[in-house]
Amino acid sequence: MKVMVVDDEEDIQSLFTQKFRKEIKAGQIQFYFALSAEAALDYLENHKEASIVLILSDINMPGMNGIELLRIIKEKFPDLKVFMITAYGDENNHQTAMAYGADDYITKPVNFESLKNKIINLE
Repeated sequence: MKVMVVDDEEDIQSLFTQKFRKEIKAGQIQFYFALSAEAALDYLENHKEASIVLILSDINMPGMNGIELLRIIKEKFPDLKVFMITAYGDENNHQTAMAYGADDYITKPVNFESLKNKIINLE
């Protein structure tokens, strides 16, 4: 399964690689990382053959935020699953994300065991 993580914090890549190392090594999950919503959209539009199945997107990012990214993804790629991740338990963002079609809403710190189960159940 190919998963894209969209977050402006560069250390997220090493965190996900560490937390999912068994699944990556076993070939169950392949991660792609984008440091902005714009970079994620660019990748999706130019690499349709990449067959990304799931987007894990932070909400608060400079430039285009994760909520706007979600709206665009659901318009252009309606079959793509999108989990929103945020450090803030903002009810307004939660309601907006769900209204725009988010498949899940996760607050930081991420419970990686729970996230793994959710990802595995998508397959």
